[in-house]
Amino acid sequence: MDEEFARRRGTIVSIEDGVAINASGHKDQLKRQYGLLGICGLALNIDNAWIALGGSVTIAIANGGPAGVLYELIVACSYYAVIAACIAELASAIPSAGGVYHFASITAGVKYGRVLGFFTGSINFFGWLFDFASITQIASNVAVQLYAIFHPDLVIEPWHVYVAYLLITWSIASICIFANRASPTLQHAGLVLVVVGGLVTIIVLAATPNQHASNSFVWGGFTANNLTGWSDGVAFLTGVLNGAFTIGTVDAITHLAEELPNPKVDLPKGVAAQIILGFLTSFLFGIALFYSISDLDAVLNSNGSFPLAAIYSQATGTKGGALCLLLIVLFSLLICLVGTLLTCGRIWWSLARDNATPFPKFFASVHEGFSCPIPATLLCAIISTGLGAIPLGSTTAFTDLAGSFIILTSVSYLLAILPNILTGRKNVPPGPFHMGKAGMVVNIAAVLLIIFFDTFFCFPFGLPTSSATMNYNSVILAGVVTLTAIWWFIHGARKYPGPKLANIFLEAKT
Repeated sequence: MDEEFARRRGTIVSIEDGVAINASGHKDQLKRQYGLLGICGLALNIDNAWIALGGSVTIAIANGGPAGVLYELIVACSYYAVIAACIAELASAIPSAGGVYHFASITAGVKYGRVLGFFTGSINFFGWLFDFASITQIASNVAVQLYAIFHPDLVIEPWHVYVAYLLITWSIASICIFANRASPTLQHAGLVLVVVGGLVTIIVLAATPNQHASNSFVWGGFTANNLTGWSDGVAFLTGVLNGAFTIGTVDAITHLAEELPNPKVDLPKGVAAQIILGFLTSFLFGIALFYSISDLDAVLNSNGSFPLAAIYSQATGTKGGALCLLLIVLFSLLICLVGTLLTCGRIWWSLARDNATPFPKFFASVHEGFSCPIPATLLCAIISTGLGAIPLGSTTAFTDLAGSFIILTSVSYLLAILPNILTGRKNVPPGPFHMGKAGMVVNIAAVLLIIFFDTFFCFPFGLPTSSATMNYNSVILAGVVTLTAIWWFIHGARKYPGPKLANIFLEAKT
């Protein structure tokens, strides 16, 4: 790619000592190997919306039954569509692997951008790390359930799931490191699996049951199925968290901006594809899933580690049918985990390049032959290995940790979007996707929605509450902020200079 062509595409924004500098403020070290199809595939695979819905269905169904799940999903997707527009606009202007970490550093301006970006990057990283652990746990449960289908006398123990967790975690890490160059092809396959596999699953669920559930079961009875103890209104709003977990990965592909030839144009398209196709596949799957249930109590009281298997068994009437549908879920989850670990590793690597982490030189290193920041990727896998051991002692603690993904990432979005409002949207140069005058309205709406829903997402899951059933999302957020503040006073305040991209986007204005 010649220099002028690269400039037009946003992959080069300045030249320093004859070295081409990209939008992150650093030279390119990763191969720009994703095209539009690959990045859209990556967005959909990381989101994996219909599978995320199925994996959490027994938890979500307490908030108003099937009708609650479906209506709350519509609200969650509408909410995240507003956020997605803001993230897509920023990514189009600042295509950097740092994502919201770099967005917050720019939107807040020279005076406040350094500290705000520091906290935003840390919060976003922990959110994605917890998401990787939660998706790995779901995949592990599916793997154990596949064995249990043909061994009904098996009493599933937490250590069974953890062994599967370890095998999956380190298999995914090996793929991300040693087979990273094959990732675009893998994401193409994953795109087919998510769309075609989802379509096949919907058709099977719609066509095979001998008896379908009633319309009133699927679309009505919210009050009767509200098992939370909250009023219907509060139960609905807290239940939107389940839909948010299904669709809330809007910044994922922004962290691979330095691996696209044309990120300014392709990133907004990938974000849009994720929201639109994620909603369509998950909503249609949810409808088919609930109509295929003949015995809800059997699903809720399932002895398996992955209750969706009980619904598949009811729908198909055969172990083989349930096995085939679960294999679609497992393969989709494994490809999802590749993209999620890539995202986690790129976030930590981006922070390390700007001297925001412990041992920054080590974690900022890249194996250019593998096109992978190996130390950063390994760190994420190691921490995830520890997180996966939590259910051996407390399933509730791990569930809260996984659920905090939504709180942490949405707060990081707010920290990038709110300064854009307060500075009159003047610090971000318009990219190919720019909302113009409507941008201020959309930004304000996104901030208000994040504050509104995150407040309800921190409510206890049900009443009466106890230490075992309390919602610890707010505690986890406070813990991450406290941990980041400690590191700021130990290291950041004195040794963190801020991202190099600030020199490009902000000092050039003065």
